[in-house]
Amino acid sequence: MQCLLYILIFYSPHTCSTSARIGFLLVYLSLLPPDFNYNTDGYDGDAAEDRKSQDGSETMPFIDESPTMSPQLCARGPDGEAVSPTPPEGLLPGGDTEKGLEMKKLVLSGFLASEEIYINQLEALLLVGLPLKATATTSQPVLTNQQIETIFYKIQDIFEIHKEFYDALYPNIQQWDDKVTVGHLFQKLASQLGVYKAFVDNYKVAVETAEKCSQANSQFQKISEVSTLLYKPIDRVTRSTLVLHDLLKHTPKDHPDFPLLQDALRISQNFLSSINEEIDPRRTAVTTPKGEARQLVKDGFLVEVSEGSRKLRHVFLFTDLLLCAKMKKTAVGKHQQYDCKWYIPLADLTFQTLDDSDSCPHVQTLPEHEIEEMKTKISAIKSEIQKEKKALKGQSRALERLRKKMNEQESCLLLHSPMIPFRIHNKHGKSYLFLLSSDYERSEWREAIQKLQKKDLQACVLSSVELQVLTGSCFKLRTVHNIPVTSNKDDEESPGLYGFLHVIVHSAKGFKQSANLYCTLEVDSFGYFVSKAKTRVFRDTTEPQWNEEFEIELEGSQCLRILCYEKCYDKSKLNKDDNEIVDKIMGKGQVQLDPQTVQSKNWHMDVIEMNGIKVEFSMKFTSRDLSLKRTPSKKQSGVFGVKISVVTKRERSKVPYIVRQCIEEVEKRGIEEVGIYRISGVATDIQALKAAFDTNTKDILVMLSDMDINAIAGTLKLYFRELPEPLLTDRLYPAFMEGIALSDPAAKENCMMHLLRSLPDPNLITFLTLLEHLKRVAEKEPVNKMSLHNLATVFGPTLLRPSEESNKGHITLASDIWSHDVMAQVQVLLYYLQHPPISFTELKRNTLYFSTDV
Repeated sequence: MQCLLYILIFYSPHTCSTSARIGFLLVYLSLLPPDFNYNTDGYDGDAAEDRKSQDGSETMPFIDESPTMSPQLCARGPDGEAVSPTPPEGLLPGGDTEKGLEMKKLVLSGFLASEEIYINQLEALLLVGLPLKATATTSQPVLTNQQIETIFYKIQDIFEIHKEFYDALYPNIQQWDDKVTVGHLFQKLASQLGVYKAFVDNYKVAVETAEKCSQANSQFQKISEVSTLLYKPIDRVTRSTLVLHDLLKHTPKDHPDFPLLQDALRISQNFLSSINEEIDPRRTAVTTPKGEARQLVKDGFLVEVSEGSRKLRHVFLFTDLLLCAKMKKTAVGKHQQYDCKWYIPLADLTFQTLDDSDSCPHVQTLPEHEIEEMKTKISAIKSEIQKEKKALKGQSRALERLRKKMNEQESCLLLHSPMIPFRIHNKHGKSYLFLLSSDYERSEWREAIQKLQKKDLQACVLSSVELQVLTGSCFKLRTVHNIPVTSNKDDEESPGLYGFLHVIVHSAKGFKQSANLYCTLEVDSFGYFVSKAKTRVFRDTTEPQWNEEFEIELEGSQCLRILCYEKCYDKSKLNKDDNEIVDKIMGKGQVQLDPQTVQSKNWHMDVIEMNGIKVEFSMKFTSRDLSLKRTPSKKQSGVFGVKISVVTKRERSKVPYIVRQCIEEVEKRGIEEVGIYRISGVATDIQALKAAFDTNTKDILVMLSDMDINAIAGTLKLYFRELPEPLLTDRLYPAFMEGIALSDPAAKENCMMHLLRSLPDPNLITFLTLLEHLKRVAEKEPVNKMSLHNLATVFGPTLLRPSEESNKGHITLASDIWSHDVMAQVQVLLYYLQHPPISFTELKRNTLYFSTDV
């Protein structure tokens, strides 16, 4: 095909005009193969080693990163340096020599294939130049000889160098054995890099000339893709250097090739060093057809609302535009690619203003019980995976099936859990809506975009070719490679912490003006972040001193985030997307929860720096096994850790005083509090209230009226958690588990009501009192965001979890928090919360209906 096109274009002067020949050339360019994609049977010639040589010394920086660079090159370690994948076991230095030489052949085969592509690209450039030279001496030249010489400078020389290299390398690969040497070929190739130096020196002028000619000449404009092809030689030096790293890695030190390849690498690195002293583009740069540097600033997976449905997108923020893409479906073994859904130039991008915002469109949401069921399934599958690994050492088809099931559940959870809106617009009226799980994440994206918008940006319109090239580059440039699910993590990675994290937020400094300030605490759970606690608002200060302690439940958590806000009391500033007053984020930061550091018995003090603000905090961790023990109180004179029957008898009441007072206070001033019973109260306040109730302090009512409402809610939860046996009793626990599992509605109703009737009177009356209270809280769900299912999740395990004595033999793995009995405990309470009002009198009177003879 290539030869036929060549003849049609250049050897039919009597039948084809110059414009016709250019038309044929465009067809030829469109048929050129894309950058070589290696399947799993071959070698990815672009796969780079990290930027350390074998002796550990720092290698020279790369010239640039083109749209065809390797995806592995873009992975970065914690220090920001490029990292590369670890080679298969047995191919590391010092591994099996035979395997190493076989890998060397794969490296060479992959590089040879990419050389063929590169030679085709150079040939395409030369083919563009031939008709242009032919017309240069006619009365109607497309370009002058000077312009042609500038644009195509040194291309012919580079083509010949690589054609000679290819022709010499090819037979060596075809007749491969352990004694074949190729080092001299790479050494010779490296010694000819002076030609590339001349090309690089001319590159900027060449691209500018091509751009000017494209604007001035309509015929040349049709083949303006030449600018993209001109970048290929710059890209190639970097590729060759990376391949030399790979070859050295898989060449024994006593092989004749080793010193020759080392010398070639040294020459290449020196060349790259000399180039990078003159031009210092970032590794994440994509060169546009105009020769400008477009750089990737941030990327990540976001949930987009499209036509009322949730779609998982990979969003890329470049220096001049925001691009939303999705992964194309590809056949097994094929190179993955992105499909661009839309893009907005940053010059045209605006955020939603509070005054003219439209109401949030209807968004597809899953019922909360389905979300919780997903968590249960994920935890159960994790347990099965661990058992399978121990039984078969991780080698079974069953293990793969389990991992696939977990990936499906986690991906679905990730898609349906985010609820915080993040809307962007372009100036032409089109808007896009994302849903995020955290205000932290929303702030990160907004700040990154606004920072770029401070520069002098111009609106850009990408041609279809430019958009295709840019989208193609996304796979290689991305910094976030995988959806944040457990199944995408290595087996060796930490599973996270399960238990309770105690955090004291001490103080903050660095505010320039007095403000009303508070902090929120977030931890990750099941792949996304959840707000867990909030300090009180410290008014009109530049140095807030909170000194507040919180107890935060962890569910496989690995990271703690602290956000600092300025409280806004202006009711006119409502965000119509979520009907909440928008408080200003003053700073945000996060810290990894290192198990070794956190799990010590002592407090660990730390400081988070955020935008010039420093927040001082301390933390320590308590495992779930220790935290959830029901420990009877040694002092029976108090209320915490004392049987409910003892307390009510002493108080001569039907419901413990602590329960009645906490419920009354929450309903008086906390029923509309966002996250009531979910957001942690200050631990020191809760302990103060606990001590007051235990000693029956006369000032309890005064304390309650002054105390933060989350602390009061936390005190009520703590009371039920510390009962020596659960409110619904150890004796009836197995029956509750069996009853909730019944399928027949009538049988379930009969059983569940009979179980309530079987409770001791103090337990039953207290339970019914709490039940009606939680129903009243749920009635305010549009404001407080606490549904019946939310409340069942918070209180279910607290009211039903058996005491330690009766729980012997039950699963105690920390990672099983959401599995097995826990979900059933939630379902039991949810059943009663969804049930019509239950009267104690009617319940006791109607004994016939509640017969167990079903």
